[in-house]
Amino acid sequence: MKTVARRKFGALSLAPLLGGWIGCDAPNTEHLERELIVFAASSLREVFTELSHRFTAQHPEVRVAFNFAGTGELKAQLEHSTSGDVFAGADRGHTEALVRAGICQGLVVFARNEPCMIVPLEPRSPLTNFLELPNATRIVVGAPEVPIGRYTDQILERANKVLGHEFQSRVLVKVVSRELNVKQVLAKVSLGEADAGVVYRTDALLAQNRVRILNIPAEFNVFAEYTLATLTKAKNPTLARDWVALIRSRAGQSLFARFGFLPPTETKP
Repeated sequence: MKTVARRKFGALSLAPLLGGWIGCDAPNTEHLERELIVFAASSLREVFTELSHRFTAQHPEVRVAFNFAGTGELKAQLEHSTSGDVFAGADRGHTEALVRAGICQGLVVFARNEPCMIVPLEPRSPLTNFLELPNATRIVVGAPEVPIGRYTDQILERANKVLGHEFQSRVLVKVVSRELNVKQVLAKVSLGEADAGVVYRTDALLAQNRVRILNIPAEFNVFAEYTLATLTKAKNPTLARDWVALIRSRAGQSLFARFGFLPPTETKP
C-alpha cells in the first residue's frame, strides 16, 4: 500500500525517485478542512511541489496530496475507481481516453517538454552526440506503455527514415531495461547502471551534477504534451478548478518556464 509522506509548508521534501504519494500541509495543520488530491506524471514532481506552496498560501485551510507515477499507471488507477480531484499527464492520448470514459473532464494542454539523451558524468561516457547512441553498451529507456517510452520509439523511428533501418535495430539490441517512468530511467543512468538513456529535458536539468545532456536533433525529436483535467467525480471540484487556474495563470506558466518546460503554444519547427 502506498503511504503519504507529510511535510510542513515551506520545507522541501521530495518523494523517492520511483514515484508515489507525497503531501504538502498547510501552515496550520490543526485546522485543515479540505484536501486536494492531484494525480500527476512523475516528471511534474518538482514543479508541482513548488506550485503547491503557492496554492496553500492562497488556501491556508487546504492540504495538497500528490500521487506521482507514470502517466499510464495513473490512468489505470483512475480507471479502477481511485478517488482524486485532478489528473495531469505527459501524454494527451491517455487524458483523452479518460475524458471519453467519463472519468475526467475539461482537458487543457498546459505545457510541453522535449526529450533528450543523457549519459552518466562518472565514469565519463565516450558518447558525445545522439548519432553515437548505437555505440552504447547498455541503454535504458521508458516502457512502450508510458509516454517517455513511446516518445523514444517515435524518435528512433524518425531517425530510421534518415539514417537507415540499422540505426534503430542497433539501438534496441542494446536496451537492457524499459522503465515505468522517466525518474527510473534517470536514476539508472545517473547511477552508472546504463551508458545512455532518453528522458525529458526538465528531469535532466535537475540532475546536471550526475548526468550530461546530449541534444536529440530537431528532425528526429518530438514534443511531449502535458494535459490537465479535473475528475468528473472530484470530491473538491472548486479546489480542482482553482488548481487548474493557478497552473494556467501567468505566475504558474512562469514557474513552468523556470523549470525548463515549454509553453503550450510551442510547436515543432
